[in-house]
Amino acid sequence: MNKNLTLLICILSFTIVLSSCTKKAIWEPIFKGENLLNFEILNGNAEYKIENNMIVGISKLNTPNTFLATKKKYKDFILEFEVWADTSLNSGVQFRSISDPDIKNGRVHGYQAEIESSPRKWAGGIYDEARRGWLYPLTNNLKGQQAFKINEWNKYRIEAIGSEIKTWVNGIQCANLIDNMTSKGIIGLQVHGISKKRQEGKLIKWKNLRILTENVENHRWDSNSHAPIINTNNKG
Repeated sequence: MNKNLTLLICILSFTIVLSSCTKKAIWEPIFKGENLLNFEILNGNAEYKIENNMIVGISKLNTPNTFLATKKKYKDFILEFEVWADTSLNSGVQFRSISDPDIKNGRVHGYQAEIESSPRKWAGGIYDEARRGWLYPLTNNLKGQQAFKINEWNKYRIEAIGSEIKTWVNGIQCANLIDNMTSKGIIGLQVHGISKKRQEGKLIKWKNLRILTENVENHRWDSNSHAPIINTNNKG
């Protein structure tokens, strides 16, 4: 083979590989600020409304956990959003979750990225809603416990790629989980059930919800040593 032709083939091959590795992230908005046609309300009767390009959830007395869930199911992805929550509310965002009339009477169950401002400071941890409970509490992640800012907007990032599930809050890694129980499901914004009158009418707000589903391997963030791996595969 001609040396010049061989060199050309090598250059082209390297260019293709380099282009693949540096491919720009193509983010898809989950919510475009216009309507909630891509969502459905599941399980409870809390209210959701659109306000200034935000989704606003409003707590309601004596109703179960309510979820504004995507009609579309997602497998491997990177999800980012910003959230503000009243300090009296506990909340979360479901992902790879299930709502099937033939399972638990349709009750939403699956992975949840915690949103809270309680003294334990587990915001960003992974809870398995209506199934196994806490999978990744922040007990051994002291830096992650400081990530969530009370009475401020907080930026979340969830990476669910294969069996690796990782979260960041305001750029600080909170969870570093390996779990293979569910590989695909809905995303749901939770308004937690309340039992006290003083909690009624409180707000939780989400904005800038976007998801990356293509070429996700090349857009992972590096893990930090302060977030130890917890492997819950085949446990439960």
